[in-house]
Amino acid sequence: MALEWMPRDDELKDHALFDDKYWGGEGDAPCTMYTKKPLTDPQGNVIDGLYTAEIRLNNPAQFNSYTTEMVKGVIAGFGAASGDRSVVAAVFTATGPWSFCTGGNVKEYHEYYSKRPNEYGEYMDLFNGMVDAILMCKKPTICRVNGMRVAGGQEIGMACDLAVSSDLAIYGQAGPRHGSAPDGGSSDFLPWFLSMEDAMWNCVSCEMWSAYKMRAKNLISKVVPVLKDEKGNWVRNPQIITDRYVDNGEIVYGEFKSGAEFKEAAGFVRG
Repeated sequence: MALEWMPRDDELKDHALFDDKYWGGEGDAPCTMYTKKPLTDPQGNVIDGLYTAEIRLNNPAQFNSYTTEMVKGVIAGFGAASGDRSVVAAVFTATGPWSFCTGGNVKEYHEYYSKRPNEYGEYMDLFNGMVDAILMCKKPTICRVNGMRVAGGQEIGMACDLAVSSDLAIYGQAGPRHGSAPDGGSSDFLPWFLSMEDAMWNCVSCEMWSAYKMRAKNLISKVVPVLKDEKGNWVRNPQIITDRYVDNGEIVYGEFKSGAEFKEAAGFVRG
């Protein structure tokens, strides 16, 4: 006797990696974008015949969470960059200023993978293939973090060789708060980058840490300001303590400000 919730064949997702559906056109969300951009030298001059490849998550309405088709697109993107002789580096980023990636698309999880364990197992094979594609890319891989890098987004970001971050970005896990083990990469990668105690705390507490705190703890390579004042000068994220290291015996560099000071700073950011 068939279970009522078992899907018909025509309702099943296609988990085959190579098909013609995983690429999206500009503006088609959710999708993964792949673009080759001319390489320039430090003076801004174009170097003929050499490019950087940009693999961009394009689902800003859902904080660039990845769907099944997007996962396939990331695998294909890093594969294309790896095998292209004209590409010198692969840049992994996302659309919009607020989120790099917040992990798997919970809407898809709820509407499709819920109560379909075999299908979810096939999806996780694809997810593991995405992490492998980043790790195995024969070109340097750079995670350009434009906003939240959380949960599965943190895991795929740590698979890159380097990370350059907006100073408005935040980092952390979310799964343990909801009974989900972050074993798609964080349980492996966090202890590589952080001390064991910091890795454990970040992993199980689900605290969100600032880009400056993560830079101080060596998880990311560089933090850059993205805000300007009325005179056009770059301004460090005013919500974060960056002008002192210790306060009353506690390390405060990279921590969020509090109270009225934070409220004023947040108003400037929303500006």
